[in-house]
Amino acid sequence: MDSLKALEEYLKSKDNAENFFSSSEIPPICKSEACMLGVDEAGRGPVLGPMVYGVAYCPLSQKKILESLGCADSKALTEDKRDEIFTKMLIEQESIDNVGWKGEVISPKYISNSMYRRAKHSLNEVSMNSAISLIQMVLDGGVNLAEIYVDTVGPPEKYQAKLSEIFPNIKITVAKKADSIYPIVSAASIVAKVTRDHALKVWNFKEGLDMDHSQFGSGYPGDPLTKKFIREQIDHVFGYPLLVRFSWSTAELMLQEKAATCTFEDIDESPNKKAAGTKSISTFFSPKDKTSRKRHKFFQERCLKMTNAFE
Repeated sequence: MDSLKALEEYLKSKDNAENFFSSSEIPPICKSEACMLGVDEAGRGPVLGPMVYGVAYCPLSQKKILESLGCADSKALTEDKRDEIFTKMLIEQESIDNVGWKGEVISPKYISNSMYRRAKHSLNEVSMNSAISLIQMVLDGGVNLAEIYVDTVGPPEKYQAKLSEIFPNIKITVAKKADSIYPIVSAASIVAKVTRDHALKVWNFKEGLDMDHSQFGSGYPGDPLTKKFIREQIDHVFGYPLLVRFSWSTAELMLQEKAATCTFEDIDESPNKKAAGTKSISTFFSPKDKTSRKRHKFFQERCLKMTNAFE
């Protein structure tokens, strides 16, 4: 992958209803020298589009490369500036030789289905699982990780303890606003944000809608274009296209107002609940003659009785 155009072509080739990964080649130096890795996400709050988790890694001895790239608080960078930095990561030889990255694009469908499962899978759990899997993939690729820096999800202390338990031989630091503190986390944040931005730009509506990203906005609930999309692009029977996280309250309320009411029959029954007149399978193996038999004299004389060895 050597340009933003190549990134877009890759994103277009993927099924946007499913999760998938994108990544750089692993720089050989990252397998021999001790490295640091940063973790951050983009698109946690929007009602439209995927959430993307990103990691970036480089040797501890090459921190200056991150500074020369311009990795800083990604939220303070414009979209054009983030694109520029990511392009440098793709094409500048010094960056290619020292900085690796990987991202997971988590589909709106997966997010909503996770939150609606009977055993609910919260957004925090989805986020943590993605971060953990990305770190593990980097380790499995042979990268010599010595330090990991993570922008927190929930209380940083609990998250750090969980990661330290999973990766006991690596120094773990979890902090709030980590992308404004650690350049390696900023690099990961840029990977995530650029990937999400371009995933929205090339979004292919399987439902046949003929529109581009300029017509549905950033995806955040406060964006006027996003509000307009949520109000207007709702089918009375089928609800929203796959771009929408239908578990978000913004979408739920509109579905309740404009979509057909659905009633789902609860067909699950308690495993211990029997329909009237239904016999237990064990009754077919029980003696039909309920009269008690006289115990043998041998057992009576010795005061022996039947018992259960496992009680």
